[in-house]
Amino acid sequence: QVQVVESGGGSVQAGGSLRLSCVVSGINNNYAMGWFRQAPGKGREFVAAISYSASSTYYADFVKGRFTVSGDNAKNSGYLHLNSLKSEDAAVYFCAARRTVCSGYGCSDATTYDYWGQGTQVTVSS
Repeated sequence: QVQVVESGGGSVQAGGSLRLSCVVSGINNNYAMGWFRQAPGKGREFVAAISYSASSTYYADFVKGRFTVSGDNAKNSGYLHLNSLKSEDAAVYFCAARRTVCSGYGCSDATTYDYWGQGTQVTVSS
C-alpha cells in the first residue's frame, strides 16, 4: 500500500544538471529519505540522505559538493539536485523511505530502508 514515486531522470551532457523528485504515500512515519544509485553491472551504492528525525543530511564522499538533497517531511516529498554531472554518475537512481530513525552514516545502509521507488534513469553524454 505504501507507494514511492520518482521522476526527473533523463539524459544530459557532462557538466549538466538534473533534479530528481520523490513522493512517498501511504505512511505517516517516514523518518528519512535516502537516495541510492546502481550502474549496469555494479552494485547499489549510497548517494545521499535526509534525516527528518535528526534534521540533518548526509552524503557519500564521491558527491564532493555536487549534489544536494532536500525534503519536506510534512509532504513526504523530496528532491535530489544533481549538478556538474560526470559520465560516472550515469545510473538508475532510487528513492527510499524507512520506518526507523537514522542519522549520518546510519542512513547510508540500503538494507535498513523499507520502501523503494521504481528507479529513474540518469544518462550522461560527453
